[in-house]
Amino acid sequence: MLKNKQNPLALKNVKIKDDFWSRYVELVHDAIIPYQWDIMNDKIEGAEPSHCIQNFKIAAGLEQGEFYGMVFQDTDLAKWLEAVAYSLEIQPNEKLEEIADYAIDLVAQAQGADGYVNTYYTIAEPEGRWTNLQEGHELYTAGHFIEAAVAYYNATGKDKLLKVMSKFADYIYETFGHEEGKLKGYPGHQEIELALVKLYEVTKNKKYLELSKYFIDERGQEPYYFDLEFEERGGGYIFPVFEYLTREYLQAHSSVLKHDTAEGHSVRAVYMYAGMADLAYEYKDAEMLKACERLFDNIVNRRMYITGGIGSAESGERFTGDYDLPNDINYSETCASIGFAMFFQRMLNITKNAKYADVMEKALYNTVLAGISLRGTEFFYVNPLEVWPYACEKHPAKSHVKTTRQKWFGVACCPPNIARTLASLGQYIYSVAKDEVYMNMFVENKTTFFLNDQEVILEQQTKYPFQNMVNISCDSKEENEFTLAIRIPSWCMGAKVKVDGENIDVNENLNKGYLYIKKVWHGISKIEVIFDMPAQLMEANPKV
Repeated sequence: MLKNKQNPLALKNVKIKDDFWSRYVELVHDAIIPYQWDIMNDKIEGAEPSHCIQNFKIAAGLEQGEFYGMVFQDTDLAKWLEAVAYSLEIQPNEKLEEIADYAIDLVAQAQGADGYVNTYYTIAEPEGRWTNLQEGHELYTAGHFIEAAVAYYNATGKDKLLKVMSKFADYIYETFGHEEGKLKGYPGHQEIELALVKLYEVTKNKKYLELSKYFIDERGQEPYYFDLEFEERGGGYIFPVFEYLTREYLQAHSSVLKHDTAEGHSVRAVYMYAGMADLAYEYKDAEMLKACERLFDNIVNRRMYITGGIGSAESGERFTGDYDLPNDINYSETCASIGFAMFFQRMLNITKNAKYADVMEKALYNTVLAGISLRGTEFFYVNPLEVWPYACEKHPAKSHVKTTRQKWFGVACCPPNIARTLASLGQYIYSVAKDEVYMNMFVENKTTFFLNDQEVILEQQTKYPFQNMVNISCDSKEENEFTLAIRIPSWCMGAKVKVDGENIDVNENLNKGYLYIKKVWHGISKIEVIFDMPAQLMEANPKV
């Protein structure tokens, strides 16, 4: 189970040309990225001000002024840069790359001599660094920039941001840990855990992996670190609500290995689960993988909406209890479904079990896409299943529900998160492990990859999800023995598959939701897949 992990294909190798998805992928290049750059430069009339780029100019000493925005305002730029990286990998754009390089230069200029990068603490609270991990989001912000740095390096080969963030990660490594003189803290908002694994994968520097593991293992230990830092700084909160929030809210109530139910802030939780899945594989930690599987089962079977939305409560943007899934006051933050899909992708790659792809696909088609307009310039943060505009105006419990998509938000984590997710769609379609290639999603595309050191070209032609047929062409110029594993969705009551006109016994060759076709491929082979997909009436568990 912990061997031969699947890996997603490079985005440049996956050429999407799909009636459904292409408009969203192209929307990232054509509309979302330019719009969000203008937003961060405060050029969109009527939108919530961002001040994000201005913060970096001030922190870099290029301009004078005060910090504006949330303590994690920097992450808007980080996620935007990550989206740009994916976009450039798919579709090179010299002008866009110049803009991104300019933004990276600003980040580099705002970096302290010791490697620290964070405009809030640089400008507004220079003496407050690392004094409020519970709320300050320093490690969360660092994580998003690390992800951006890795993506930009992979896409362009340019390592300036990678060097900046490696220096920052080195400083964090010297700051946190069990060793004498180090802080024993961990993130109030998880994210850096999964980012450090990505940094390790690129640099092969094992200390980044060790730091990620430290942050995961330290959660839930005694004494409770957030109480210690609260006393050390003399009390007080940035966000007053933290006075009333429990340890469960921060997933710090016990060792993560003992977690049986998804608790607390939903985005924090699923980002942490993604990091746990990464570490379970890297350290061959079967106990941690079992914890991930338990948490998956709890969420999917008891705490998830039919849309793949999670986090039902507005107060704290959080999970509540089993089957507490109201339709009208539902929160289902867009970021939560994005983090959820990231967690599932990792579990899918480790276990090769299609149940993770089933829910990953559900979240991508529903809650993630609900978060953005077809123009790419309006957004939902909250995604309830039932909206009555009159009640949203009059009922205080529904005040968080917006009846129209917004140009931007004061807390704008969701829009750039959508951008980076749509831009990286190709990473979700296929994955490869040794002499196996897995088809996880049905999206019309042409993809090139190497198995057994030989080039293989896979092409899908489909109108899925509106039609039930997927035609696959597999082209191998030389004889090449490998396995093509095609996902048979769990909702499918039956599937018919032919390879070069010959019927394949689906049930006989099905394992964990994948149809395995192993053969010596040579020349062009044609695979025809027909799903039994009539419209079905879905009914909630009566406990809801």
